[in-house]
Amino acid sequence: MSKIASAVLCIIVSIIASTAQADWYTQSTSGSVYQREAVRSEGQVTHGVVEVVRPVGVESSGGYVGTGAGAAIGAIVANRVGNGNGRLVATALGGVLGGIAGAKVERALTREQGLEIQVHLDSGPSIVVVQGADETFYVGDRVRIIRGPGGTRIVH
Repeated sequence: MSKIASAVLCIIVSIIASTAQADWYTQSTSGSVYQREAVRSEGQVTHGVVEVVRPVGVESSGGYVGTGAGAAIGAIVANRVGNGNGRLVATALGGVLGGIAGAKVERALTREQGLEIQVHLDSGPSIVVVQGADETFYVGDRVRIIRGPGGTRIVH
């Protein structure tokens, strides 16, 4: 297989592998960060008391960078294996496996600390919200629950 054909195959495999696992955007898990679409939007506010706070991990759903880089590296490395059709199969398989590995590495590197916060609402029921751990909550804290276009968040 020519070098040009190998390069084209690497690019095609990288694109296919990266689009299979990609998110077009990443959203902050913070209770204090708003997405642009939420600005100047109306939300509902309720009040309650924190009942339970539990630390949790928040994983990224993956993106283009890890998957694409892994696919490219996997295809390039595997392209050195075999000759003819064997090389073609190795390159494609290396690209796919590299993309999967790259996505897993990216997910591990972008994992955040979060909090699962259970709040007893003044209106009666209890709710649970998971958000970033950028604010400290204690059992018994009075909090505001804000529901809006960006999701539900708990703040003091």
